[in-house]
Amino acid sequence: MEAKDAPWGISTCIDLYDCDLNRMQDEDALRRFVRELCDLIGMRRFGETQVVRFGDDPRVTGFSLTQLIETSLISAHLADSSRAVYLDVFSCAPYDSDQAAAFASRYFGAGRRTVQVVRRR
Repeated sequence: MEAKDAPWGISTCIDLYDCDLNRMQDEDALRRFVRELCDLIGMRRFGETQVVRFGDDPRVTGFSLTQLIETSLISAHLADSSRAVYLDVFSCAPYDSDQAAAFASRYFGAGRRTVQVVRRR
């Protein structure tokens, strides 16, 4: 692919369903997930992972996390009531979206997943 045809960045939306609720509610496990994901896809973390639990509406209550990476951002929201994880990985450095999705699916014990990849120009 010529440089003019290469995307500026890749955004991967990974939706995981029927996940392990115990893992989803374990703050240390979430921090470990981010470290392992960054190592796997070759992203250098910038600062600490921010993990916050919130939500007044039981439908959306759960942890959210953000991790700055030198080439952009990883973020996720975990919805306890539906046992779903909504993970976004955006980077202007190349990475393997399929590898990221497979790892996240295994880590959270997902029963199923959907993945959308957008090549940003």
